[in-house]
Amino acid sequence: MDWFVALFTGHSIAHAVIVLALVVATGLALGAVRIRGLSLGVGGVLFAGLAFGHFGMTIELELMEFIREFGLILFVYAVGLQVGPGFVSSLRRQGLWLNLFAAAIVLGGTLTALLIAFLAGIELPAAVGMLSGAVTNTPSLGAAQQALGEVGVAADAIQMVGLGYAVAYPFGILGIILTMLLVRRIFRVDVVRESEEFERLNTGRVAPLLTKDVLITNPNLDGKTVQQVLDMTASKVVLSRLFREGRQEVPTPDTLLHTGDVVHAVGTDRGIENFRTLVGRDSEIALPAMPAPIVVARVVVTRTEHVGRALGDLDLDIRHGVAITRVVRSGVEFTPTRGMRLQLGDRLVVVGRQEGVDLAAQDLGNQVQELDRPHILSVFLGISLGVLVGSIPLAMPGVPAPVRLGLAGGPLLVAIILGRIGRIGPFVTYLPNPAKKLLGEFGIALFLGCVGLKSGERFVEILRTGDGLMWMGLAALITLVPLLIVGFTARIWKRLNYISLCGLLSGSMTDPPALAYATQMVGNDSPSIAYATVYPLTMLMRVVLAQLIVLFLA
Repeated sequence: MDWFVALFTGHSIAHAVIVLALVVATGLALGAVRIRGLSLGVGGVLFAGLAFGHFGMTIELELMEFIREFGLILFVYAVGLQVGPGFVSSLRRQGLWLNLFAAAIVLGGTLTALLIAFLAGIELPAAVGMLSGAVTNTPSLGAAQQALGEVGVAADAIQMVGLGYAVAYPFGILGIILTMLLVRRIFRVDVVRESEEFERLNTGRVAPLLTKDVLITNPNLDGKTVQQVLDMTASKVVLSRLFREGRQEVPTPDTLLHTGDVVHAVGTDRGIENFRTLVGRDSEIALPAMPAPIVVARVVVTRTEHVGRALGDLDLDIRHGVAITRVVRSGVEFTPTRGMRLQLGDRLVVVGRQEGVDLAAQDLGNQVQELDRPHILSVFLGISLGVLVGSIPLAMPGVPAPVRLGLAGGPLLVAIILGRIGRIGPFVTYLPNPAKKLLGEFGIALFLGCVGLKSGERFVEILRTGDGLMWMGLAALITLVPLLIVGFTARIWKRLNYISLCGLLSGSMTDPPALAYATQMVGNDSPSIAYATVYPLTMLMRVVLAQLIVLFLA
């Protein structure tokens, strides 16, 4: 039995693996327990680590720090790949106010934490940890710990960051939910009516595509090419079929149009209406069913060399005589334009003769099984770039030490960019959604497990004889104050829909359990739209602000 005892008390690699594996497994089991519909989720790993650390079951410090930082890198890189494609669009006009409100919550929480730390005399490491825990943001915890290490803070002080995070984390989740319930109660929100209003407001965010047969009657367009006419309409419409003299064909951009032609237009309701107003009127007869030579097929982009290329650069219409009428990306239909940049996994609706459709499919790849293959090489290249970017010192006026994005911010920023552009030179950064989720969950579990193990030996002592209970109460203010101020302001001033408000509050705290509660309360996943809109900016702000606080005040 000596071998068994040594396995749990020694300092071998086997000891480290089994302890960490037990921490993660125990924590995930704890996190799966639901009380009134709420659960800790992966946050349970933190508390399992605290328990193991309290009873002396830990691992060597250097090995623990490596696993912690590597887990953090994996997590933020997966997050960046996930939010990258929508990061720019989330900052556009439709998400402007949501992002401004989210930024106000981030800044408000930061100022509240600094004010509380000053008035209560709390040391900076504990205050930064309380801030990260109160807003349930793990990457900011990692960024703060790394920044403290770079400015020469002692290891015991850095440990206080994890303790502050641990005591603040539970109410960080509850505080968001409490805010949602308070807003609902005070404003007497009818969730069903708000959901219906939300659906009406968001219809057209990505407008559904329609079809219409249009008779060309405008004599000024006689002899013009399809591309010339579409350019005149300034609307995103695609012509998939042309009916002339009893024959039907697939038009190309160079096809000449004449009065009396009937075209089958595909686009949004507004786009088709603009097109019809310019070229003529509704056709009195519907186009007959497509003859046998003309077919419709869905083709998947799986050839990596096409990632990031404009659809028009492929010249599928000219080379193969086909029309692309729709692009389906992440379950949403878009009207294709020649400037649209392709992404791996895009599904194109192709119309044309069978031989042309087959050639277009061959050109685009259409090998669905390729989407199941994770591009691991690009993951490690991206992580390398992220660590490199995170290590670049950036001098800022008034800051005693250079600012670095660090092991949290660097990989996050690089992953957002790579998620947006889709490649590193010849290497595609595409990862299937299950692979991204696994990468992120695995990384955050390692990180939280190590944070718990390192902080566990002092956690109970802090709560019982130290300032832990006071920290917990003050951290509740860090959570509630900005949420309540912004939540009430958004509801009163901008009359923000309650469904969007719930997504905003959850996203500003980057908190999946709160989002899960909101979707359960609403009965659908509508709050996730606002959550996804504010999440990228919020995540980046929290990581950078955590470091700035340390570098300004350490």
